[in-house]
Amino acid sequence: MSVDLTGTYLTLDDGRPAVRFSRVHDHPVERVWRFVTDPDELAQWFPSRPDMDLRPGGVIRFSGDPNMPESTGTVLALHPPRHLSFEWGGDELHFDLAEADGGRTRFTLTNVLAAENTAARNSAGWEVCLAALDARAGGERSQGPHAGAGARWKEFYDGYVGAGVPSGAPVPGVD
Repeated sequence: MSVDLTGTYLTLDDGRPAVRFSRVHDHPVERVWRFVTDPDELAQWFPSRPDMDLRPGGVIRFSGDPNMPESTGTVLALHPPRHLSFEWGGDELHFDLAEADGGRTRFTLTNVLAAENTAARNSAGWEVCLAALDARAGGERSQGPHAGAGARWKEFYDGYVGAGVPSGAPVPGVD
């Protein structure tokens, strides 16, 4: 079965590898901001449940991911309701929100990778997570990012590998 890949692999101006995803949600920026910063909202689509001290330098505690141990990160930047970036598992995550036509919001996630060979793995994971966010934003129910075999992670992974996105990193819960 073929899947639509929505992520883009890129090299940032500073030379670091990254993957980027963009969506438009039928909600104002303030509502989409809650999808990104409210722990109860994040628990519906993000791989780990974050307990965040939302201020630059604040600590974030990540838990609840069956494939990853509990960990901590740091808030790198916060500009409500437009930008949040933080460290997560050695990577940086950047969430950017911008107004779009008709009161909608463009949501952009950039995952700055600690290692290039994680690009296909992380992209596949974000496809699953962002599908859960899309469902939540659309008022639909979703099993979230830990839906098991129904999550289609492997199909996305194979698609990214087939598209030439760097791969080879171990897969938590599989390798």
